[in-house]
Amino acid sequence: MGTEDRELEGIAVKTLPGKRAKKILDMDRQYLSPSLTRHYPLVVARGKGAYVEDVDGNVFLDFTAGIAVCSTGHCHPEVVKAIKKQAETLIHMSGTDFYYEPQVLLAKKLVEIAPFEGGRVFLCNSGTEAVECAFKLARYHTRRPNIIAFYGAFHGRTMGSLSLTASRAVQRKHFSPLISGVFHVPYAYCYRCAYGKEYPECDFECVSFIKFLLNKVSPSEDTSAIIVEPVQGEGGYVIPPPEFLPMLREICDELNLLLIVDEVQSGMGRTGKMFAVEHFNVKPDILAIAKGIASGLPLGACIAREEVMNWETGSHASTFGGNPVACAAALRTIQILEEGLIRNAQTIGKYLIKRLNELQTTFSIIGDVRGLGLMVGVELVRDDKNPASEAVKDVINYCFRNGLLLLPAGESVIRFMPPLIIKKDEVDTAIDIFYQALNNLRR
Repeated sequence: MGTEDRELEGIAVKTLPGKRAKKILDMDRQYLSPSLTRHYPLVVARGKGAYVEDVDGNVFLDFTAGIAVCSTGHCHPEVVKAIKKQAETLIHMSGTDFYYEPQVLLAKKLVEIAPFEGGRVFLCNSGTEAVECAFKLARYHTRRPNIIAFYGAFHGRTMGSLSLTASRAVQRKHFSPLISGVFHVPYAYCYRCAYGKEYPECDFECVSFIKFLLNKVSPSEDTSAIIVEPVQGEGGYVIPPPEFLPMLREICDELNLLLIVDEVQSGMGRTGKMFAVEHFNVKPDILAIAKGIASGLPLGACIAREEVMNWETGSHASTFGGNPVACAAALRTIQILEEGLIRNAQTIGKYLIKRLNELQTTFSIIGDVRGLGLMVGVELVRDDKNPASEAVKDVINYCFRNGLLLLPAGESVIRFMPPLIIKKDEVDTAIDIFYQALNNLRR
């Protein structure tokens, strides 16, 4: 059995970074763009299931899933089989100009699982492209230029989606002028209410402000859509109260606006339903998805109600979008999700939140634990409830050096987003390491 065939079944960490990792890190600093964000020196060689191994043989339990991408775990054998089979037949032909079955089959499946009846699909390569498509389509269909987005939102880094993004200043700095006609409003982040009020006594001032904006600044006759993440991802794994998304739907219906739901990070089973918006019983007009759709292959999709996706031939296209290999991976991924991983995300997610809530009773630095399924955030705070950003860095690095991979979000949130195959005993292992990391802060 070769090294690449050996199963990865448990954490094993020695010196970090190791000798081979240091060599690659040096090359990375020399050749790769400095704009990339790295939180610790992990140089991955391979992954299997819920574990990854670095180039020096260190093995880690992965609670990042490649930023919520590897929904079926690393290198799921059935997905790998589907990829190999398709790669032996057709790798590329461009769905922009030609037809092939994997693209049509995937579009049909996405329409079937979409959280609204009847739809059409545009396939692309990433989340930001899916959002770009949604942005353009909203303008095209309504013939209105403006769009409302939310503070804390992350929709991507290409110029259109970046104009909608309002997560971190560094993501927008020096790129102006961005796309005009975008208006940002506060999200329903109840732990840190923009108006300093408590839910539900707040009377949803965040929603009232949207109505004020549409009345005073961006009239509905000039506004095409509201774009929202049903759970804010990079903004801090923020879950709005149950009334919030239905109230947005009501505004859109009343004023004939489109509701665009960005499910790039929250979709494909991560929250215990195929799409997070289903928790709120809301039907969007346009849906943007990517990340977990193809178990790691680059693929995104914009799904819209049939009457909304009415643009003419040549209006929007992509050379690589709907690549046949990525489509084959997505079709098998969706099947695996439906066969039990969505249910597992729901069950194990509840257990993970329970264990984190138990830690909150021990550590006052945990200000808030929130999540749906396996999209869970832990907000670290100082005694004055201000963000404990440095503590987040310390905890994440401690966990890395002890074999657990985590990533931050928002100002001081640690996100738990393991692959959806994660098991109860692996959650217990992660909690034990996280406990040690928090305990280490006290020293």
